[in-house]
Amino acid sequence: MHEPAAIQDQIPENHCYGCGPENDRGLQIKSYWTGEDETVCTFTPSPHHCAGPTQYLNGGIIATVMDCHTICTAIADGYRQAGRATGTGDKIWYATGKLDVQYRAPALIDEPVELTAKILERSERKTHLQCELKSGGRVCATADVIAVRVPDNW
Repeated sequence: MHEPAAIQDQIPENHCYGCGPENDRGLQIKSYWTGEDETVCTFTPSPHHCAGPTQYLNGGIIATVMDCHTICTAIADGYRQAGRATGTGDKIWYATGKLDVQYRAPALIDEPVELTAKILERSERKTHLQCELKSGGRVCATADVIAVRVPDNW
């Protein structure tokens, strides 16, 4: 079951290309909690997101949506750990400390891809996550991500 609003829509002043609702030229991904430590995102590629072969999704776009999905998960978890609703009170920001993407199969561009992120470990400054991107029912990419807490004025 999805929350009423996407995580990204609750993060104030988010202008990120991949996940920022305040960037009208961005990818506009939307992530939702599906469990205590898991989130899901469905992204529908556009034809201009293609790789060399036009039937496949560009690897950079894959990395971007995986990065943004996991970082937004870490941000929302930071608010949860602080006992606050996402976007309330002092801002909580995380940035990418590590993004290790493993490409396993081409992702089709003419259908939505589904991303799942899972929090593996958290500390005061870092959150370790894994992400999986599926297309056509198969795993096309996985990522190991370290999200690092940064000052709210970063």
